[in-house]
Amino acid sequence: MPTVLITGATSGLGRYVAFELARSGYVVLAHGRDRGRTDALVTELRAQDGEAHGFVADLASLAQVRRLGEEVAAAHSRLDVLINNAGVGAGPRGSGREVSADGHELRLAVNYLAPVALTRALLPTLRASAPSRVVNVGSAGQEPLDFADPELTRGYGGMSAYCRSKFALAAYTFALSEELAGSGVLVNVLHPATYMDTTMVREAGVTPWSTVADGATGVVALATRESGTGGYFDGTNPSRAHAETYDRETWKRLRATTDQLLGA
Repeated sequence: MPTVLITGATSGLGRYVAFELARSGYVVLAHGRDRGRTDALVTELRAQDGEAHGFVADLASLAQVRRLGEEVAAAHSRLDVLINNAGVGAGPRGSGREVSADGHELRLAVNYLAPVALTRALLPTLRASAPSRVVNVGSAGQEPLDFADPELTRGYGGMSAYCRSKFALAAYTFALSEELAGSGVLVNVLHPATYMDTTMVREAGVTPWSTVADGATGVVALATRESGTGGYFDGTNPSRAHAETYDRETWKRLRATTDQLLGA
């Protein structure tokens, strides 16, 4: 049975994807921030004859992200798919800048630094499990990082912070896919659907345009079907990310900035 780790699995898109993959015969490793909700999800998945295991971590803490990677690798020698789904939205309109447990701008920390740190921690397991896949849940909303101020300490806006974190995730996806060429680890990023009916969308005061079921289609497709590597998808359709996410100089600067922020 193939094994999948889904971050942010206790609600919204992640929860829907967890049930879809459990029904398809995957062993679901469900990550959540809250122990009670994570355990409840595992119980529900098992009640439908799925095999599921829960892992708890606050992705706003790099120490907990790395511990999550260690715990998953120790408990499961095989990992066929990593779905980096958990994220933080733009926040309520007019809300101010927030920071993570490590003092990083919160959207960059959860939407970008956490997936990078978790993927790095699990790369040995993903390599050993090849062919395997990394699916990064991104967004069509993308805005280039200001490498002179990557954490938006000046002129902060929640939507800008969100879009910059998703730009970084897309650029990282393309750079990593090239780095892993020939390893059997495929890495892709997608915009699942526009303004899905999720907590982050409602928190922003936006009326949802689509359902989590709409968004799950593309995520499940990348997790289960042959889709190549280094791609950006709008749902299930191959598309193009922001032009600068493909720029090698951007990759180089992003890597240096990322290593600095992660303390590498």
